[in-house]
Order: sequence, then C-alpha cells, then structure tokens
Amino acid sequence: MTVKLPVSGTPVAVDFDPAQIRERYARERTARLKRETLGQFQGLSDVLELDSSDPWSAPFEREPITEELEVAVLGGGFGGLLAGAHLTQNGISDFRIIEQGGDFGGTWYWNRYPGVQCDVESYVYLPLLEETGYVPSKRYADGAEIFEHAQRIGRHFDLYRTALFQTNVTSVEWVEADDRWEIRTDRGDVLRAQFVLRANGPLNKPQIPRVPGINEFEGKIFHTSRWDYDYTGGSAAGDLDKLRDKRVAIIGTGATGIQAVPFLAQDAKELFVIQRTPSVVGPRDNRPTDPAWAASLEAGWQEARHHNFLSFLNGHHQDENLVDDIWTHLFPSLSGQHLIDVPATDLPVEDQIALAEIADMQLMYEIHQRIDAEVKDPATADKLKPWFGFVCKRPAFNDEYLDAFNRSSVHLVAAPTGVDGITATGLVVDGQHYEVDAIVFATGFETGSTSTERYGYDIVGRDGLSMRERFADGAKTLHGFFSHGFPNFVELGLSQNAYVVNFTYMLDRKARHAARIVAHAQKNAVTSIEPDPTAQDEWVEATKRTEELRLAYFAGCTPGYYNGQGDVARGFFNDVHNISEIDFWNMIDRWWEDGSFAGLTLNSPSITTTH
Repeated sequence: MTVKLPVSGTPVAVDFDPAQIRERYARERTARLKRETLGQFQGLSDVLELDSSDPWSAPFEREPITEELEVAVLGGGFGGLLAGAHLTQNGISDFRIIEQGGDFGGTWYWNRYPGVQCDVESYVYLPLLEETGYVPSKRYADGAEIFEHAQRIGRHFDLYRTALFQTNVTSVEWVEADDRWEIRTDRGDVLRAQFVLRANGPLNKPQIPRVPGINEFEGKIFHTSRWDYDYTGGSAAGDLDKLRDKRVAIIGTGATGIQAVPFLAQDAKELFVIQRTPSVVGPRDNRPTDPAWAASLEAGWQEARHHNFLSFLNGHHQDENLVDDIWTHLFPSLSGQHLIDVPATDLPVEDQIALAEIADMQLMYEIHQRIDAEVKDPATADKLKPWFGFVCKRPAFNDEYLDAFNRSSVHLVAAPTGVDGITATGLVVDGQHYEVDAIVFATGFETGSTSTERYGYDIVGRDGLSMRERFADGAKTLHGFFSHGFPNFVELGLSQNAYVVNFTYMLDRKARHAARIVAHAQKNAVTSIEPDPTAQDEWVEATKRTEELRLAYFAGCTPGYYNGQGDVARGFFNDVHNISEIDFWNMIDRWWEDGSFAGLTLNSPSITTTH
C-alpha cells in the first residue's frame, strides 16, 4: 500500500498499514505493563534460594590495607582497566583498582554462560588492541576471548599489582580538611585518595523477577551470571551433557537468553523457553578473522575503524563502510531515505518524524519475515514476533536461536505477564504448570538509572552531600564527568555524555579524559577540581533538551530496561546527551585544546581558579 506523509503528502510505498501496526504496538505494550515497573525485580543476593557467590574464584583471605593514594578506581571491568591503562600512559602509577570479582573483566568475568558473545564487532569492541598487539580470532568474539583480553590489558599495563579483588566498597566520603576521599571496603581497608574514578558499570547487579514460591522449588535454580557447570556439564562452548535427562526452563529472551537457548536446546531432554516479550533477532554472520587481513593492518587501524563505525551510527558521511554490520546499516535506515525519492532532510520536521516511524516499522516487518522463513510452526513463529519499535530494545543477533524452536523438545511458553509462580516441581505460567528439573534466570541486570542500591554504597561529598539524594531526580554533571559538591570525583560510566552502541569505546574515551585531568592536577599542584554550578546547570539543561525525542520514543515502547520497564524517568538512556558521539568527543578535544578548562574550578594551596 501507499501512505502519504502528513504535511507534504510525499508518498511512501510499504507492505503494511502503519495505523494497524501502531494499534498492535499499543496493545502489546499494555499487556506487559506492570504497576511495579522496576519494582517487579529484585537483586540476586536478595534471594536466599539462589547462590549469589562467585563461582569462578576461590575465596581468599588478606590483611586490611591502609594507604594514601593518588587515585582510587572503583571497578575492574573494562572501565577500570581503561582507567588504569590511561593513568599509566600519563605517568600515574599511584592508584588502586577495587573490584568485587576475583579478576578483571567485569561483566565478562561474571557472564560465562553457554554461547556468550559480544554483539559489536570485536575489532571495535575490544579496546587497546594495537597497544596490546592483539587481533581477535573472529568477527564476534566469544566471552572467554573477551575475558582473556581483559586479563591481557591487566598484564600489559601491570595493573594486577594495583588490584584489590574480591573486595566491595562500603563507603566513599570526602574529607574536606585534607582534600581527599576516604574509601572503606568490606575487608576493612581504608584508602585515602586525591581522586576517585568510578567505573562500576551498569551491569553489575544481577536481577530476577519477584516470583511467588521461589523458595519452594526443589530442583536446581540459578542466574546466567552464576552458571553452574557442575550441574549442567560442559562449558561456555556447549556440550551440556548432564542435562540430557533433565527438563529445563529458561526465563528471559533478551540477549542472554537468545545466546543460551541454542545450547540448552541441543542438550536438554526438554526445554521450556519462558518469553515475556520477544526480541528482535537479526543474523549474526560470524566468521574467523582472515589472517591476511590481520597481517595487512597498519598503525592507527583501530582508531580509524572506530571513527568509521561511529560515522555510520551518528549520521556522518563515509565513502567506505569498514565494519559493514547490522548496526552500520540499521541507523542510516532509520531515516527512511531509502523509502522516498526526495531528500528526507528537505521535508518538514513532522514528515521526517513520520517517515522515521515508517522506516522503523519496515525494519520490524523484515524481522517478521525472517521468523516466518526460519520457524516451521506458524503458531510458534507468531509468538516469536516482536511488536514494538525496532530500537525499543537492544537488537540481538544469532543464527541458531530461531532454528532451536524447530526441535520437538523445545517449547515456547509465551507469557506477557510473566511467571505466575514457582512450585516444588516446576513453574506456573498463565495458569498452566510445567514440571522441570532446573530453572535458569536469564533476566539481566538492574539498570534503573536512579537506583539507590546498584552500587551498594553512596558517594558523600562536601558538607555531607549524598550523591544518591542529589541525583535522585537525575544526574547533575559537567559533560558527564564532574559534579559540583563532589571534588575530584570523575564518573566513567554512562552519565550525560554521548553514547549509541559501543560501550567500551565510550569507556575508553572517558578514561582517557579522566587520566589527563589527573595528570594535569599532578603536574600543576592542583588539589581539587569540580565544576562551576552555572556551567553544570547549563549542561544538565542542554542534556534534557537533547533527550526529548528519544524519551518520547521510549515512552511508547513495550516495557524493558531501555524505558525503565514502563517508568521512562528511570530508563537506561536517561541522562544521556543525545548528540553525535563524534561531535561530542570533538567538543571534548576542543575543550582540551583551548586550555582554559572552561566550566571547572581548579584549586591549589594558594590559588583558586574558576574557568
């Protein structure tokens, strides 16, 4: 059919009725909305029946440490590793990295479930490849290879000497008289540091739904981030031989569930996939790295690839698509330019928005076609079809997931309202009982941006100012790094800076910026740095203005972590400065080149300078 854009009347040929699609989207969203929004989940450690301990490293004892430091880095995932690497490159060696796991890696330390991979091409996802002299073995690296690269960075930059593993921060408080932070841990450590760089990341607290009767289950139950290979057999590569006489239920069909299902389907006697909301599942098209290509790489290749990748995602022209993946095709397609014969940018704003909506629907229509082509049973195929905007949830990519439902031993249990309850022998969904031997929660991590529990500690700044309270209605920063009232505190996670897809690139750039600030302070005897309140307020307001279109889109989405499970004010992308990443980092570079440190107040023993 042909539809016309509302203002100009420009015709757009599509194979569906947009009005009907909008109505279906709204109906499916309503069916999944829960009054509790984020409250429908609880932390893994809050459920005694689930093991939240570290399955990957044996506990060890050590004496408490009391130290004076230049920098304390909170978190040992890629954010903490990159902070350590850039501090080292800037000549800063007096720092500690505090990490709750038994090694570096963060989410890649904890997540070792079958099939775990990154969903961004490994040549741009894995940071510091040139610096460490490594080229990934394939286009999309497995979790084990990513974890090994985290360890490689730790060895290359001698970061293991700085690490306090199996250690949880319990308090971080600014001591005004000394211009230092005091960090305490659950091991009795007292670390006093001039700077604190927080790199805890958004995926550090596993969550499960609040399901009645969870304590009654007599079988095996675990979260994917605590996978029990003693029970399942095998490894992240598969061959889960101990499940061949077991009936297994996996709850959750986000990125984790989609990766794990094919392996469970192959080995379990019977598999029940409990799906609240279907996911977009595009082709993975993984392949080994071409040795000739790897040998041809010249100095600066990864930086050039990063820039090329980001250009396609952020609307900057490039003559060649170096990455040529689904992300670099997805974002240009969202403009809808390919659906009309006139330049989309010449259309009225209302038409550009309407065209983008139709282009989004077209992408989802193609996903539906893929499902119909790969899933033999029409009823199952229909249940697997997502009905929401293409980017309401992070798309997943897998070449085996859909085919798993062609096995007679695999059962899709569609449950828009979730699991009703758990019994001694199984679970109840939509009034029907399913007997199983094991329940696997693939239900992700707590991501509510205003959570007061995710980190397990507060940041207490000048005059007892609580960051939890100060940020209760949203982050307040300059450029996503610095916050007034919290001197020498630098946020390395997602906070009022630009971000689209590649989280490690963002972490690398933020760590680079933070390390340069610390080096400048050291070189110029600066005792404290914090933003000017007016400059900070201007950035907060600018961030809010850039968010409007994106948050309006997510408000109409089916519940998920992108929109706070329906509470948009607590969505994952809140407080993200919604501009081109290339433009954002160019702005930061110009800020450095200007040399005035605009928006910051720099204090030294005898001088206070506001820029």
